Amino acid sequence: MKKALITGVTGQDGSYLTEILVEKGYEVHGIIRRSSSFNTARIDHLYANKEILNKKMFLHYGDLVDTSNLNRLLEKIEPDEIYNLAAQSHVKVSFEVPDYTAQVDALGTLRFLDAIREVGLKKVKFYQASTSELFGKVQEIPQSEKTPFYPRSPYGVAKLYGYWIIVNYREAYNIFACNGILFNHESPRRGETFVTRKITRAAARIVTGLQKNLLLGNLDAKRDWGFAPEYCEGMWRILQHEKADDFLLATGETHTVREFTEKTFAELGIEIEWRGGAEKEKGLIKKIDLEKAKSLINHSGNYKNYHFEFSSEVKKGDEIVGVDPNYYRPTEVELLIGNPAKAEKELGWKAKTKFEELVRLMIKSDMDKVLRRGY
Repeated sequence: MKKALITGVTGQDGSYLTEILVEKGYEVHGIIRRSSSFNTARIDHLYANKEILNKKMFLHYGDLVDTSNLNRLLEKIEPDEIYNLAAQSHVKVSFEVPDYTAQVDALGTLRFLDAIREVGLKKVKFYQASTSELFGKVQEIPQSEKTPFYPRSPYGVAKLYGYWIIVNYREAYNIFACNGILFNHESPRRGETFVTRKITRAAARIVTGLQKNLLLGNLDAKRDWGFAPEYCEGMWRILQHEKADDFLLATGETHTVREFTEKTFAELGIEIEWRGGAEKEKGLIKKIDLEKAKSLINHSGNYKNYHFEFSSEVKKGDEIVGVDPNYYRPTEVELLIGNPAKAEKELGWKAKTKFEELVRLMIKSDMDKVLRRGY
């Protein structure tokens, strides 16, 4: 039985990767930070399974800013594979906490690599969660493993250090260390402060009367959005490759935040009409199709006899989307679109879930949460 150690195990990617590795027969060890409140919601279904907890999945307290803790964990667990997913991963927030972002995202990676050398784990394989934010002010379209980097945020710069220290330790000390340059990947488990989940959650709350409108930043920012579980499978494939190397995972398609917003509300039978421009742009309800909203809910399989009506506060002409300059980044990344040809050729990996299907999965999940729990 192989042993895997995952940092960021309670996050979106960590939870999906844990499921994948347990299914493949791994013994999975996850590092969690001590908190005064429970922060394990994404893995609670595994935590509650007596056949998995402390048999196939083990949790340990730790932090990437604590070198001695990392050394002790590596000595104790002796993992075959390490997946470093932990990070301060919110780009906008990184402008507010740049020092902390660097300590975790940049130096945290260095501490881990040095701990591997210190403990003497010569055969361990190390996966570093890199990011499309490395490309920032893009130097070519689409971006590939050979595209020059130009990060545009403290998060991107910290991850750039993490990327190059992986390459350096691979070449200097022959550590099997790999970068996975993953473009945006979303799911119903995405954090609520990330723009995709913010949109789907707000849409579900708006049509049920729990929220008045949705405020966003740059509506025209373009991103390459894929489905998170598929990308976590790609992480595993990167470490199964015959030699340590760096791979880019993406769909090869790009869509704007505006498109994601329109598609989300369209799934609920609401057509948006845009008026104004820049900071004064607004999204108004142009048309309401109650039957389409009912179809989405009924086809989810959970509400076959549920009688759904829009909130009485939802009416044609209402403003439901607005722009808030506070959500703008000091330096914006306007366009990201990846070329996953290398991963497809060498790993046999390819994104399968299309943009429209991804939006549908996420809004179904958030409607389910709202209707069941008033979430």
